[in-house]
Amino acid sequence: MFAPSELLWAVIGLILTIGCTWIEAFVFGLPISEWLQGEGGGIEAISLGVSFQVGAVLFTGCMGGKNAAALSQIAYIALGVLLFEFFGLEIFAHGAGIEYVQEPSFGYLLGFVPAGWLCGLLAFRSKRSLERIGFAALCGLVPVHLCGMAYLIVGYLFRWLPAPPGLGTAIMSYSIVQIPGQVMVSCAIALIAFGLRKLLFY
Repeated sequence: MFAPSELLWAVIGLILTIGCTWIEAFVFGLPISEWLQGEGGGIEAISLGVSFQVGAVLFTGCMGGKNAAALSQIAYIALGVLLFEFFGLEIFAHGAGIEYVQEPSFGYLLGFVPAGWLCGLLAFRSKRSLERIGFAALCGLVPVHLCGMAYLIVGYLFRWLPAPPGLGTAIMSYSIVQIPGQVMVSCAIALIAFGLRKLLFY
């Protein structure tokens, strides 16, 4: 059985994952060199090339624990398939429904379940610290990409994924290019989760 707090965090995690699918992650650049030269310059928003979706998964793990994070992602994947099949609603980034299993990114969505579980396990394994939560968040990225790349490899070998653009290009697009931005999002999530857990005394 799940504790009430785990169920609450599972619902929060589900809502955050759906909402963060379309929220792009940015960092803000300060024009320090222009300021030093006495020139005016505004603060510039620089895209990290990723959304906050993975951050929502890791945040749920850092705040709600392994069961809440895993449950929220199982619900997310199930809703993505069922809501489209019965009501025509899309909650995945590139579509929805049972046909989504043929999307190259579907393996990464499957990876959200072990990612949230592992992150939650590590985040609550010992006394709360920024280092522990940061380590948990970064470790949570590993299952996302392992599951995603394994899905791509098997999908291309057994030809249920579309042939273009090719396995190497797909791994580059869905993993290699995404990792730097996701690492930065994970670090930000760790800081937020640590501050909230300290504020909430747990």
